[in-house]
Amino acid sequence: MRRNYQIGLCLSAALALQSYSVLSFGQAPADQIARLGKDLTCVGAEKAGNADGSIPEYSGKWLGVPPGMKFDGTGKHPVDPYPDEKPLFVITAQNMDQYAERLSDGQKALFKLYPQTFRVPVYPSHRDFRFSDTVCQAALENASVAKLVDDGEGVVARTGGVAFPIPQTGGELLKNASLFTVRAWTEEYVSDNAYVLNDGNINWGRVHSRNIAPGLEPGRIGDTVGNSAFYLNETLLPQRDKGEINTGTEFWNDKTEPRQSWRYDPGTRRVRQSPGYGFDMAFPGTGGSITVDEVRIFNGSGQRYDWKIVGKREMYIPYNTARLHSEKLKYADMLTPGHMNPDNMRYELHRVWELEGTLKPGYRHLYGKRKMYIDEDTWFPIMGDNYDNRGELWRTSMLNFFYAPETQTWQAGVGLYHDLNASSYLAFNLVNEQRNAYFLNQAGMSARDFGPEAARRLGQ
Repeated sequence: MRRNYQIGLCLSAALALQSYSVLSFGQAPADQIARLGKDLTCVGAEKAGNADGSIPEYSGKWLGVPPGMKFDGTGKHPVDPYPDEKPLFVITAQNMDQYAERLSDGQKALFKLYPQTFRVPVYPSHRDFRFSDTVCQAALENASVAKLVDDGEGVVARTGGVAFPIPQTGGELLKNASLFTVRAWTEEYVSDNAYVLNDGNINWGRVHSRNIAPGLEPGRIGDTVGNSAFYLNETLLPQRDKGEINTGTEFWNDKTEPRQSWRYDPGTRRVRQSPGYGFDMAFPGTGGSITVDEVRIFNGSGQRYDWKIVGKREMYIPYNTARLHSEKLKYADMLTPGHMNPDNMRYELHRVWELEGTLKPGYRHLYGKRKMYIDEDTWFPIMGDNYDNRGELWRTSMLNFFYAPETQTWQAGVGLYHDLNASSYLAFNLVNEQRNAYFLNQAGMSARDFGPEAARRLGQ
């Protein structure tokens, strides 16, 4: 039987099962808020390790470049802060039963589908990096003032930090993981997308991506007004789609200001608005292998689901995965049939929040149920399981994060999206064979670089 872990926040069973459709106008109790920075980290994680020490106590000893790391600036390929470590053990299809309580349904399905090749190499767990003081300040303020509004579709809070360090409902936890993650303020990179078919053949794509989240500018704390993020993706490959541009903007309230998106068509040289962009639309350039709202596990409006906090549990998740993005790795060696080459992966044991979304009556989506596993230390969603409308597990995904010293936070790297029915997977945002990796927190990017006029200028 799966072990559910005490979440340390004195949530009652009723609170843990509240759905996203319920508003949360009240803030966390004062005695829970007082724990922040004491037995909880400043963003709400339990500082203590687990009972057997396999999850260490939170140290938070590093901010920025750790001692001994050679960091040459943004845009370079990530550097592993633990380069000499070896796996403690490796989970295989033959021994997975003894680790089953710490595996997701998706991981178990991959073991079943690829019993001879899929493996989970487990490394020592680390909790060494911390957030900046400004992030901690915003999180502390939000613990007292943040609230959901408009049927849970909007957030009134302070930007620059976690909205709900002590989440009381599934809706609050969802916003932590999808809207209020403390990530890079600006991102720019050229990445390769590999759709690996069941016979090992690969359909290739390449995209030039630009993103900006004004509320995450370092040192800035403000209110949730205006745009929460802008994005622009220019297709470079495949050749038939070269020059296509998708751009848009996100807001803090998906009900009063839904996502706006536009597409530039190089054939007609026209920009058209893409109404209703999101949800289970196919993400451009992926051959229909993932939905728009599945990128980075989940993004955009959660209005089609009822969300509940299942609890906390200990799980083996991808963690500290800098070396997976090394320029020393070649795609031919990484992209093995069925799944990424396990020799390049790194998993650690960490506590995660388990969040479950069930499709509401009267709403439609390809996925009837979704599960997300959210790292307690960072609030990033690391893994996701997506079920069809018959309740069968269909797709499972995992994100490979690494610590980026230039941002003083974690960066989403390659995403792995597995279609269990088709025995295929998408490796999304590969940078290994690109000259540069991720340019983060660079000045000079502004709202003018996004939207229909920006797409029109780029397309000419």
